[in-house]
Amino acid sequence: MRLTRVHVPGPLATGRSCTVEGDAAHHIARVLRLAAGDVLTVFDGGGGEYAGRIEAMGKGTVVVQVGERCAVERESPLSLTLAQGVSRGERMDWVVQKAVELGVSRLVPVLTERSVVRLDPRQALSKQRHWQGIAIAACEQCGRDRVPEVAVPVPLAELLHGLGAGGSRLLLSPEGTATLEDLGPPQATLTVLIGPEGGLSEGERRAARAQGFQALRLGPRVLRTETAAVVALAVLQHRFGDLS
Repeated sequence: MRLTRVHVPGPLATGRSCTVEGDAAHHIARVLRLAAGDVLTVFDGGGGEYAGRIEAMGKGTVVVQVGERCAVERESPLSLTLAQGVSRGERMDWVVQKAVELGVSRLVPVLTERSVVRLDPRQALSKQRHWQGIAIAACEQCGRDRVPEVAVPVPLAELLHGLGAGGSRLLLSPEGTATLEDLGPPQATLTVLIGPEGGLSEGERRAARAQGFQALRLGPRVLRTETAAVVALAVLQHRFGDLS
């Protein structure tokens, strides 16, 4: 039976103890109803995972004895960044969760002209923390040992301006002329840009193409933004990553 996996901010080391706090401790004690002596798996997000055994449980804390390290690696060979137009409420939460399960290396929430969601700096930081927590929980569930970064939401112009040299870039668009069959082998990194519920404006699409994004269509039907993200990541991992 697969053991419960818990992310603990590291670094972890064999023979030492670590303390699990907050929601993770509540989940262990109140939801899973584990007790002192029970075993689980802990990881710090830097690669590999450790056998663990609960030493003690307090109010809001769980102390775990860290055991042998397992140098398991479950990351895709494809370094994939998802630049996702921010959508409303649970839709964006769902995209973050599924993107992590599908092996995304980094997720950048993007604010665009047609974004329904508007965030001031304080709200943007709060959202980033919330989505990073979803990414951690998704890693615990799917077996990943390296936690992908969820960036603070940025305007599309800022994202495009900050792109470095190199890497393949795809813009999902129902009007795109390229299909999956037209794609050559990706470079070391691949960035996929997806608009929000209302899509990107024509000016934004031009700006993206000027920065080397190739317009790609995934078929004859218009997909919801959250559907497009999952489909794109799955087919790219199948073709270039580890879902073949």
